[in-house]
Amino acid sequence: MATVTGPLQRGGLLPGSNRSGSRRSAGAWLEAALDRPLASYHLVLGATGILVALGMMMVLSASSVSAELVYDDAYYYVKRQAIFLAAGLAAGLLVMKLPPKTLRVLSWAGLALAAVLLILTYVPGLGRNVGGNQNWLYLGSSLFMIQPSEFAKLAMVVWGADVLARKQKLLDQPRHLIVPYLPATLILVLLVVFQRDAGTAVVLASIMVGVLWVVGAPLRIFVSIAVAGVGGVIGLFLTSSNRMTRLAAFLDPSADLGGANDQTAAGLLAVAMGGWWGSGIGGSKQKWGGLPEAHTDFIFAVIGEELGLFGSLIVLALFLVLGYAGIRIAMRSDEPFFRYTAAGVTVWLMVQALINLAVVLRLLPVAGVPLPFLSYGGSALIANLMAIGVLLACARNEPAARTYLSRRSGAARPELTTVVGHRKQAKPAKKAKAKADAEATKKSKKGRG
Repeated sequence: MATVTGPLQRGGLLPGSNRSGSRRSAGAWLEAALDRPLASYHLVLGATGILVALGMMMVLSASSVSAELVYDDAYYYVKRQAIFLAAGLAAGLLVMKLPPKTLRVLSWAGLALAAVLLILTYVPGLGRNVGGNQNWLYLGSSLFMIQPSEFAKLAMVVWGADVLARKQKLLDQPRHLIVPYLPATLILVLLVVFQRDAGTAVVLASIMVGVLWVVGAPLRIFVSIAVAGVGGVIGLFLTSSNRMTRLAAFLDPSADLGGANDQTAAGLLAVAMGGWWGSGIGGSKQKWGGLPEAHTDFIFAVIGEELGLFGSLIVLALFLVLGYAGIRIAMRSDEPFFRYTAAGVTVWLMVQALINLAVVLRLLPVAGVPLPFLSYGGSALIANLMAIGVLLACARNEPAARTYLSRRSGAARPELTTVVGHRKQAKPAKKAKAKADAEATKKSKKGRG
């Protein structure tokens, strides 16, 4: 069989050449888009914006039934979520605009404040037990109940990045690598563990381990942390009858379908009922009482039922884009503080999303971890948006982005200087031209004479 070459193939007249040319052009466009100085910034901003918008829509859909039954207002939860969103956007913008030195200084106060708030959850009258976990702090109103562990994640990330960046030249010595980072972060983890909030404790420990991995800690430190972590998880299960019940239900899906397995069974049923394209926004049947916590920890099940596999894959893709952007920022940063901060925020959001999705899909026992940006909850949403503000600040401090932004901010001044300088230099030029014209006139007169 003869192979066709020449003008037909070069000109793109053959079907195969069209497809390959389209792929090359699409690849070239994507490469050019990712090469832009603010590509990481726009990836984080775009993925987060879509997730937040989708979250508001799904909170309204998933919570409307329970809100109408309990509060006689179908918009009760979404109105509160809108208030939390406004506060989170303001806080995230403020954090993004802070000078890096100010952010690093404030991280020390933030870590101390987070530890104090975690301790206050043990004080009778201030701490509140929700779902078996003593992890809420009551500040006089249900609107002002906060979960300090969510803000402890952000404090741990920024403070840890500052400490490790200051010790950058000494990190090859285990003593400087471990102290004070490891003891301080372990204190936060233990404070959350004693609240009986195992899911959040796992997320905090993952942040600690992820940052140490990016720093380049030796393997023996990870082995020690892994051994201590496995022992801690076993202890958490053995000391809690509620967790043992959840574990038994996870190991036997057919047992206690009306009790311990009720939530996970309803979540899987909701995802399965969604099919390829879902039942449409507001069309969920499980949110009518079959699925507990439909608007919080199990909101992904409602997404699967109403938006189907297509919508679920979009959510996964958005988290993958956000994770890619965070890793990209960490790898491109030339300053250790921004590298460690971006890595910590990325580990936090990705691990928390992974745990939540695994619980809904019955790959892990129920852990009580919300899905970032999508689940209902003020503390989680505000803390997540503040973390995005920090990540955007890191993106703006990539070498290429920093150079681009400095040129753009100073574009007006060089232009004005050039104009002024040009005017200053214009006078000698005019004098030289006038002198040359005068000499030429004299020569012409002599020639006539």
